[in-house]
Amino acid sequence: MTLKVHHLRPAPGSHTRKTRVGRGSASKGKTAGRGTKGSKARNQVPASFEGGQMPIHMRLPKLKGFKNRFKVEFQVVNVGRLGELLPDGGSVGPDELVASGAVRPGAPIKVLGTGDLTAKVQVTAHAFSDSAREKITAAGGSATTL
Repeated sequence: MTLKVHHLRPAPGSHTRKTRVGRGSASKGKTAGRGTKGSKARNQVPASFEGGQMPIHMRLPKLKGFKNRFKVEFQVVNVGRLGELLPDGGSVGPDELVASGAVRPGAPIKVLGTGDLTAKVQVTAHAFSDSAREKITAAGGSATTL
């Protein structure tokens, strides 16, 4: 005879039937394993209930405002810094600025107008402030937007 799945039985005594509580006073009938009196004996309370105290989710401050998913964070380079990096003039772009350590790689670059520029510099960046563009062109350079 071949052994099949329907022939299998648990070992004697290893499988006890589930106790059905609250079905008359013959076994576990009166309080059904809940002890006597109290809110837990009468109906089950949620795990988050704190005994009438103001709950933690109501005590904590709520989130205010929102976070714009589409905001573009620029890395900032001032015109004065460009003057320090290129005292004799020349051309500079995002790759050169990253190599010189003026900005970190990966984010778009914006040139701002703080500081003075005397050298003729050709700057390529993702954005320029109006004052930066004026100072670069006044020094004889060019500001090219990517």
